[in-house]
Amino acid sequence: MVIARRGFVTRLAAVAGALAVAPVAVASADNCGEEMTAYAPARQNIVETAVQAGSFNTLVAAVKEAGLVDALSGDGPLTVFAPTDEAFAKLGEDTIKTVLADKELLTKILTYHVVSGRVTSGDVVKLQTAPTLQGQDVRISTMGGVRINDSMVVTADIETSNGIIHVIDAVLLPA
Repeated sequence: MVIARRGFVTRLAAVAGALAVAPVAVASADNCGEEMTAYAPARQNIVETAVQAGSFNTLVAAVKEAGLVDALSGDGPLTVFAPTDEAFAKLGEDTIKTVLADKELLTKILTYHVVSGRVTSGDVVKLQTAPTLQGQDVRISTMGGVRINDSMVVTADIETSNGIIHVIDAVLLPA
């Protein structure tokens, strides 16, 4: 899928991925000594990684419904702020059904979770905002952990063949 944005044509290549390998716990300076889960090797794309993980079923279903699987499986690189099934559950079943039924709204919400390029946790903590493929910026804060808008990054730097996934605990909703 090709999305024109601010004079540039960006290929939307990877939103939900499939974590096809076993997780290992690691600690780094980027996560202030807190344990985070890393997935290696990065041989699968973002969609494959999300499918394999098993905790992004709603996100994967939404990506399929919006027709973004091919776009999110392409070359990239893309950075995806991926809400878990628990994050989607916070919206409520009725809201999820309503959004899934509106392809335009669904695409707007999903592309609001994607940033062009490979943005690692080391990069994120240096930013205050980041432009999304949807067209609006997300706010970034490092007070009390890394936050994207009002969501908390719970796992950072999941490498994929076409980008990076940062797992978040809430769905990002554009204005």
